[in-house]
Amino acid sequence: MLYTTCKHTLVTLCSPRPIEVALVNMRLYLYNQTARPQVVFRELSPFVGTGDAFKNGKGSLMKLSARMTASAALLLMLASTVGCNKLKARDQLVKGIEAFKSGKYEEAVDFFQKSVALNPNDPTCRLYLATAYSYEVVPDLDTPENMAIAKKAIDGFNAVLANNPNDLDALRQVASIHRNIKQYKQAKVDETKILALDPQDSEANYTIGSIDWNLAYKNATDILAAAGLKDDGQGNVKKPKAVCEQLVAANSDLINEGMKYLQQAIAINPTYDAAMEYLQLTYRRKADLECGDDAARKADLAQADEWVQKAMGARKANEAAKEKRAEHGGITPQ
Repeated sequence: MLYTTCKHTLVTLCSPRPIEVALVNMRLYLYNQTARPQVVFRELSPFVGTGDAFKNGKGSLMKLSARMTASAALLLMLASTVGCNKLKARDQLVKGIEAFKSGKYEEAVDFFQKSVALNPNDPTCRLYLATAYSYEVVPDLDTPENMAIAKKAIDGFNAVLANNPNDLDALRQVASIHRNIKQYKQAKVDETKILALDPQDSEANYTIGSIDWNLAYKNATDILAAAGLKDDGQGNVKKPKAVCEQLVAANSDLINEGMKYLQQAIAINPTYDAAMEYLQLTYRRKADLECGDDAARKADLAQADEWVQKAMGARKANEAAKEKRAEHGGITPQ
């Protein structure tokens, strides 16, 4: 009975004169619950009988009933406020989604902020707000403004993860933001968490491999530049032994790890052409490490060329599959 009454009142309280409606509904509820006053009276007072003791007991019951009515009405009003706020939050959320779909990210942020303020415990509101912030982050831009937006997005997703550490959508978004603001080491940590939850995530494997190549490439070009050399993409046979030793120290772990994750990505998705492209690039970085072993260097380059061809074949297969889906209304034919 109470649930039905409160449910009705939650909707009604959003209209004029909410207090009167709440009190009427609650009085009806209390009347139905106290249809046997003598039983209640005997439970409340040991002085059942006549005279002053009876009157004092009856007076206590009346005072208690009054307090119950007032307290119940107050609780109902608070519950009703929460209910109305949830409805308002949902309305702001819907408006934010429409703005987001239209590419109006700043406007979407405003709606989502209002939705979170109205219903701060709803993870969906926070997830949409953080997502809208993430779409305002400009990749590879280190300005204070861009980094501030990135922080807001990350903080939003971390709030979601605080309640559910296994939320894959939030983890993937955080990893993407860290990658876009060039915090590659943290992005790798994020992707590792994703793989712990979903080992078959080919994109997470690919991302770690591509980050490793980027870090190895920077190390290589910096070390070569310090020696007055430019990267030739063929193992840099002219580099001195000392430079080769530097490259081995800086890049061996990155190259081995990168190859492992890229190969896993391809094993999961055999036509992952982007992973194949990075794998051929990683073999070229491996060629840098074959200090004095020209046969090993050439073998690495042969592997790189082979993966170039595989990537081209995979890309053609993916394009053909895409065309077939388009012909069948976006559905992959059996």
